[in-house]
Amino acid sequence: MSIFYIIVGFILLVIGGEFLVRSSVGLSFKLNLSKLIIGMTVVSFATSAPELLVSLQAALNGSPDLALGNVIGSNIANIALVLGITAIIAPLTVDKNFYKMNWPAMMVFSILFYYFLQNDAVLSRVEGALLFVLLIAFIYIMIAKAKKDKSEVLDEVDDALMETSYPMIFFWLVIGGGALYFGSELLVKGAKDIAQNLGISDGVIGATVVAIGTSVPELAASVIAALKGEKAISLGNLIGSNIFNIGSVLGLTAIITPIHATESNVMVNMYWMLAVAVVLIPLVFLPKKYELSRLKGLALLLGYIVFIYLSFKIT
Repeated sequence: MSIFYIIVGFILLVIGGEFLVRSSVGLSFKLNLSKLIIGMTVVSFATSAPELLVSLQAALNGSPDLALGNVIGSNIANIALVLGITAIIAPLTVDKNFYKMNWPAMMVFSILFYYFLQNDAVLSRVEGALLFVLLIAFIYIMIAKAKKDKSEVLDEVDDALMETSYPMIFFWLVIGGGALYFGSELLVKGAKDIAQNLGISDGVIGATVVAIGTSVPELAASVIAALKGEKAISLGNLIGSNIFNIGSVLGLTAIITPIHATESNVMVNMYWMLAVAVVLIPLVFLPKKYELSRLKGLALLLGYIVFIYLSFKIT
Protein backbone atom coordinates (compact mmCIF):
# COMPACT_ATOMS: atom_id res chain seq x y z
CA MET A 1 0.00 0.00 0.00
CA SER A 2 2.92 2.32 0.74
CA ILE A 3 4.22 1.93 -2.82
CA PHE A 4 0.73 2.76 -4.10
CA TYR A 5 0.67 5.94 -1.99
CA ILE A 6 4.06 6.99 -3.35
CA ILE A 7 3.13 6.34 -7.00
CA VAL A 8 -0.20 8.17 -6.71
CA GLY A 9 1.54 10.95 -4.78
CA PHE A 10 4.13 11.38 -7.55
CA ILE A 11 1.41 11.49 -10.22
CA LEU A 12 -0.60 14.07 -8.30
CA LEU A 13 2.51 16.22 -7.76
CA VAL A 14 3.29 16.23 -11.48
CA ILE A 15 -0.33 17.08 -12.36
CA GLY A 16 -0.56 19.68 -9.60
CA GLY A 17 2.69 21.33 -10.60
CA GLU A 18 1.62 21.57 -14.24
CA PHE A 19 -1.76 23.12 -13.44
CA LEU A 20 -0.23 25.51 -10.93
CA VAL A 21 2.25 26.74 -13.54
CA ARG A 22 -0.58 27.22 -16.07
CA SER A 23 -2.78 29.14 -13.65
CA SER A 24 0.13 31.25 -12.37
CA VAL A 25 1.31 32.21 -15.83
CA GLY A 26 -2.24 32.90 -17.03
CA LEU A 27 -2.89 35.19 -14.06
CA SER A 28 0.47 36.92 -14.58
CA PHE A 29 -0.46 37.79 -18.16
CA LYS A 30 -3.77 39.22 -16.86
CA LEU A 31 -1.71 41.43 -14.54
CA ASN A 32 0.34 42.59 -17.54
CA LEU A 33 3.64 41.16 -16.29
CA SER A 34 6.33 40.68 -18.95
CA LYS A 35 7.44 37.23 -20.07
CA LEU A 36 10.81 37.94 -18.50
CA ILE A 37 9.32 38.54 -15.05
CA ILE A 38 6.95 35.59 -15.41
CA GLY A 39 9.71 33.21 -16.45
CA MET A 40 12.14 34.19 -13.74
CA THR A 41 9.70 34.48 -10.86
CA VAL A 42 6.24 32.99 -11.36
CA VAL A 43 7.31 29.86 -13.27
CA SER A 44 10.31 29.28 -11.00
CA PHE A 45 8.23 29.47 -7.83
CA ALA A 46 5.43 27.35 -9.29
CA THR A 47 7.80 24.58 -10.41
CA SER A 48 9.25 24.50 -6.88
CA ALA A 49 5.77 23.92 -5.42
CA PRO A 50 5.99 20.08 -5.30
CA GLU A 51 9.25 20.20 -3.31
CA LEU A 52 7.82 22.95 -1.08
CA LEU A 53 4.61 21.06 -0.28
CA VAL A 54 6.46 17.78 0.36
CA SER A 55 9.08 19.43 2.60
CA LEU A 56 6.50 21.46 4.52
CA GLN A 57 4.24 18.45 4.96
CA ALA A 58 7.17 16.34 6.18
CA ALA A 59 8.39 19.01 8.62
CA LEU A 60 4.91 19.58 10.05
CA ASN A 61 4.32 15.82 10.36
CA GLY A 62 7.40 15.36 12.53
CA SER A 63 9.79 14.15 9.81
CA PRO A 64 12.28 17.03 9.42
CA ASP A 65 14.96 14.74 8.00
CA LEU A 66 12.58 13.76 5.21
CA ALA A 67 12.17 17.47 4.39
CA LEU A 68 15.93 18.09 4.41
CA GLY A 69 16.63 14.88 2.51
CA ASN A 70 14.11 15.87 -0.15
CA VAL A 71 15.86 19.17 -0.94
CA ILE A 72 19.42 17.89 -0.58
CA GLY A 73 18.63 14.79 -2.63
CA SER A 74 16.81 16.83 -5.29
CA ASN A 75 19.82 19.12 -5.67
CA ILE A 76 22.10 16.12 -6.09
CA ALA A 77 19.67 14.49 -8.54
CA ASN A 78 19.26 17.66 -10.64
CA ILE A 79 22.97 17.72 -11.43
CA ALA A 80 24.17 14.11 -11.22
CA LEU A 81 21.04 12.30 -12.48
CA VAL A 82 19.12 14.76 -14.67
CA LEU A 83 22.12 16.57 -16.15
CA GLY A 84 24.05 13.32 -16.45
CA ILE A 85 21.34 11.51 -18.44
CA THR A 86 20.66 14.59 -20.58
CA ALA A 87 24.34 14.97 -21.50
CA ILE A 88 24.56 11.26 -22.38
CA ILE A 89 21.65 11.66 -24.80
CA ALA A 90 22.89 14.93 -26.30
CA PRO A 91 26.06 16.85 -25.29
CA LEU A 92 25.27 20.28 -23.84
CA THR A 93 26.87 23.63 -24.52
CA VAL A 94 27.49 25.75 -21.43
CA ASP A 95 27.25 29.55 -21.66
CA LYS A 96 29.44 32.01 -19.77
CA ASN A 97 26.66 32.89 -17.34
CA PHE A 98 27.44 29.55 -15.73
CA TYR A 99 30.64 30.67 -14.03
CA LYS A 100 29.86 34.41 -13.93
CA MET A 101 26.52 34.21 -12.14
CA ASN A 102 24.69 30.90 -11.78
CA TRP A 103 27.36 28.63 -10.32
CA PRO A 104 28.72 31.21 -7.80
CA ALA A 105 25.15 31.93 -6.63
CA MET A 106 24.44 28.20 -6.19
CA MET A 107 27.63 27.81 -4.15
CA VAL A 108 26.75 30.77 -1.91
CA PHE A 109 23.31 29.29 -1.16
CA SER A 110 24.73 25.78 -0.70
CA ILE A 111 27.53 26.88 1.64
CA LEU A 112 25.18 29.07 3.68
CA PHE A 113 22.75 26.16 3.98
CA TYR A 114 25.61 23.88 5.08
CA TYR A 115 26.87 26.42 7.64
CA PHE A 116 23.42 26.98 9.17
CA LEU A 117 22.81 23.25 9.55
CA GLN A 118 26.32 22.31 10.63
CA ASN A 119 26.38 25.07 13.26
CA ASP A 120 23.54 23.78 15.47
CA ALA A 121 21.68 21.14 13.40
CA VAL A 122 18.72 23.51 13.03
CA LEU A 123 17.52 25.68 10.18
CA SER A 124 15.81 28.42 12.19
CA ARG A 125 13.16 30.92 11.16
CA VAL A 126 15.75 33.71 10.96
CA GLU A 127 18.05 31.58 8.80
CA GLY A 128 15.14 30.55 6.59
CA ALA A 129 14.15 34.20 6.19
CA LEU A 130 17.73 35.12 5.26
CA LEU A 131 17.83 32.42 2.57
CA PHE A 132 14.51 33.62 1.17
CA VAL A 133 15.59 37.29 1.15
CA LEU A 134 18.81 36.32 -0.64
CA LEU A 135 16.71 34.46 -3.21
CA ILE A 136 14.64 37.58 -3.87
CA ALA A 137 17.86 39.60 -4.25
CA PHE A 138 19.23 36.99 -6.68
CA ILE A 139 16.04 37.13 -8.77
CA TYR A 140 16.18 40.94 -8.85
CA ILE A 141 19.79 40.88 -10.07
CA MET A 142 18.96 38.24 -12.70
CA ILE A 143 16.01 40.25 -14.01
CA ALA A 144 18.06 43.47 -14.13
CA LYS A 145 20.84 41.64 -16.00
CA ALA A 146 18.39 40.04 -18.44
CA LYS A 147 16.76 43.41 -19.16
CA LYS A 148 20.16 44.95 -19.80
CA ASP A 149 21.08 42.11 -22.17
CA LYS A 150 17.59 42.29 -23.69
CA SER A 151 17.37 38.51 -23.30
CA GLU A 152 13.63 38.07 -22.99
CA VAL A 153 13.34 34.81 -24.93
CA LEU A 154 11.90 32.32 -22.48
CA ASP A 155 10.68 29.02 -23.91
CA GLU A 156 9.04 27.95 -20.66
CA VAL A 157 6.45 30.73 -20.88
CA ASP A 158 3.59 29.64 -23.17
CA ASP A 159 2.14 32.56 -25.19
CA ALA A 160 -1.16 30.68 -25.58
CA LEU A 161 -1.84 31.27 -21.89
CA MET A 162 -2.30 34.98 -22.67
CA GLU A 163 -5.86 34.24 -23.76
CA THR A 164 -6.82 32.26 -20.65
CA SER A 165 -10.06 33.39 -18.95
CA TYR A 166 -10.36 34.08 -15.24
CA PRO A 167 -12.73 31.11 -14.63
CA MET A 168 -10.22 28.78 -16.31
CA ILE A 169 -7.34 30.24 -14.26
CA PHE A 170 -9.35 29.66 -11.08
CA PHE A 171 -10.24 26.11 -12.20
CA TRP A 172 -6.56 25.29 -12.88
CA LEU A 173 -5.56 26.83 -9.56
CA VAL A 174 -8.04 24.67 -7.65
CA ILE A 175 -6.94 21.49 -9.45
CA GLY A 176 -3.26 22.34 -9.06
CA GLY A 177 -3.50 23.27 -5.40
CA GLY A 178 -5.62 20.24 -4.55
CA ALA A 179 -3.38 17.81 -6.45
CA LEU A 180 -0.26 19.23 -4.80
CA TYR A 181 -1.76 19.04 -1.33
CA PHE A 182 -3.05 15.46 -1.59
CA GLY A 183 0.00 14.37 -3.59
CA SER A 184 2.36 15.62 -0.89
CA GLU A 185 0.20 13.98 1.82
CA LEU A 186 0.29 10.58 0.08
CA LEU A 187 3.97 10.81 -0.84
CA VAL A 188 5.07 11.67 2.70
CA LYS A 189 2.81 9.00 4.21
CA GLY A 190 4.06 6.34 1.79
CA ALA A 191 7.70 7.30 2.28
CA LYS A 192 7.39 7.26 6.08
CA ASP A 193 5.66 3.86 6.01
CA ILE A 194 8.38 2.37 3.81
CA ALA A 195 11.10 3.83 6.02
CA GLN A 196 9.51 2.34 9.13
CA ASN A 197 8.77 -1.06 7.58
CA LEU A 198 12.25 -1.51 6.12
CA GLY A 199 14.12 0.10 8.97
CA ILE A 200 15.44 2.84 6.69
CA SER A 201 15.82 6.37 8.01
CA ASP A 202 13.60 9.25 6.89
CA GLY A 203 16.70 11.07 5.66
CA VAL A 204 17.70 8.26 3.29
CA ILE A 205 14.16 7.89 1.89
CA GLY A 206 13.93 11.66 1.47
CA ALA A 207 17.29 11.92 -0.32
CA THR A 208 16.59 9.01 -2.66
CA VAL A 209 12.99 7.92 -3.33
CA VAL A 210 11.29 11.24 -2.57
CA ALA A 211 14.03 13.34 -4.17
CA ILE A 212 13.94 11.34 -7.40
CA GLY A 213 10.15 11.62 -7.43
CA THR A 214 10.14 15.40 -7.09
CA SER A 215 12.84 15.58 -9.79
CA VAL A 216 10.79 13.55 -12.28
CA PRO A 217 9.34 16.64 -14.05
CA GLU A 218 12.85 18.05 -14.65
CA LEU A 219 14.12 14.65 -15.79
CA ALA A 220 11.20 14.07 -18.17
CA ALA A 221 11.48 17.56 -19.67
CA SER A 222 15.25 17.21 -20.07
CA VAL A 223 15.12 13.79 -21.74
CA ILE A 224 12.33 14.81 -24.14
CA ALA A 225 14.19 17.99 -25.08
CA ALA A 226 17.44 16.07 -25.60
CA LEU A 227 15.74 13.41 -27.76
CA LYS A 228 14.22 16.17 -29.90
CA GLY A 229 17.58 17.83 -30.23
CA GLU A 230 16.31 20.96 -28.49
CA LYS A 231 18.25 23.12 -26.06
CA ALA A 232 15.20 23.82 -23.90
CA ILE A 233 16.95 22.43 -20.85
CA SER A 234 20.29 23.84 -19.81
CA LEU A 235 22.77 23.75 -16.98
CA GLY A 236 21.48 27.19 -15.98
CA ASN A 237 17.91 25.88 -15.57
CA LEU A 238 19.02 23.08 -13.25
CA ILE A 239 21.31 25.30 -11.20
CA GLY A 240 18.45 27.76 -10.89
CA SER A 241 16.26 24.95 -9.62
CA ASN A 242 18.86 24.12 -6.96
CA ILE A 243 18.99 27.75 -5.84
CA PHE A 244 15.18 27.86 -5.59
CA ASN A 245 15.12 24.59 -3.64
CA ILE A 246 17.33 26.10 -0.93
CA GLY A 247 16.04 29.67 -1.02
CA SER A 248 12.31 29.11 -1.43
CA VAL A 249 11.58 25.51 -0.40
CA LEU A 250 13.79 25.35 2.69
CA GLY A 251 13.60 29.08 3.32
CA LEU A 252 9.80 29.20 3.42
CA THR A 253 9.50 25.87 5.26
CA ALA A 254 11.91 27.05 7.98
CA ILE A 255 10.03 30.34 8.34
CA ILE A 256 6.82 28.39 9.01
CA THR A 257 8.46 25.77 11.23
CA PRO A 258 12.17 25.47 12.15
CA ILE A 259 13.75 22.35 10.64
CA HIS A 260 15.82 20.16 12.97
CA ALA A 261 18.34 17.69 11.54
CA THR A 262 18.21 14.61 13.76
CA GLU A 263 20.06 12.09 11.58
CA SER A 264 23.82 12.01 10.94
CA ASN A 265 23.35 10.99 7.31
CA VAL A 266 21.83 14.40 6.55
CA MET A 267 25.26 16.01 6.92
CA VAL A 268 26.85 13.22 4.85
CA ASN A 269 24.38 14.01 2.07
CA MET A 270 25.27 17.70 2.42
CA TYR A 271 28.88 16.81 1.53
CA TRP A 272 27.59 14.99 -1.54
CA MET A 273 25.53 18.02 -2.54
CA LEU A 274 28.55 20.32 -2.21
CA ALA A 275 30.85 17.87 -4.02
CA VAL A 276 28.48 17.48 -6.98
CA ALA A 277 28.23 21.27 -7.24
CA VAL A 278 32.01 21.81 -7.05
CA VAL A 279 32.83 19.08 -9.60
CA LEU A 280 30.90 20.99 -12.26
CA ILE A 281 33.78 23.45 -12.64
CA PRO A 282 36.41 20.93 -13.85
CA LEU A 283 33.76 19.12 -15.92
CA VAL A 284 32.81 22.33 -17.73
CA PHE A 285 36.38 23.51 -18.35
CA LEU A 286 38.32 20.25 -18.86
CA PRO A 287 39.34 18.99 -21.32
CA LYS A 288 37.09 20.90 -23.70
CA LYS A 289 35.72 24.22 -22.45
CA TYR A 290 32.01 25.01 -22.19
CA GLU A 291 30.81 21.53 -23.13
CA LEU A 292 29.31 18.67 -21.17
CA SER A 293 30.06 15.65 -23.33
CA ARG A 294 28.53 12.18 -23.17
CA LEU A 295 31.57 10.96 -21.22
CA LYS A 296 31.14 13.73 -18.63
CA GLY A 297 27.44 12.93 -18.42
CA LEU A 298 28.28 9.28 -17.80
CA ALA A 299 30.68 10.29 -15.02
CA LEU A 300 27.91 12.30 -13.34
CA LEU A 301 25.42 9.43 -13.66
CA LEU A 302 27.89 6.90 -12.23
CA GLY A 303 28.50 9.26 -9.34
CA TYR A 304 24.76 9.35 -8.67
CA ILE A 305 24.52 5.55 -8.73
CA VAL A 306 27.35 5.40 -6.16
CA PHE A 307 25.48 7.94 -3.99
CA ILE A 308 22.27 5.87 -4.06
CA TYR A 309 24.19 2.63 -3.35
CA LEU A 310 26.07 4.11 -0.38
CA SER A 311 22.91 5.74 0.99
CA PHE A 312 21.16 2.39 1.39
CA LYS A 313 24.30 0.45 2.30
CA ILE A 314 25.15 2.76 5.20
CA THR A 315 21.61 2.38 6.46
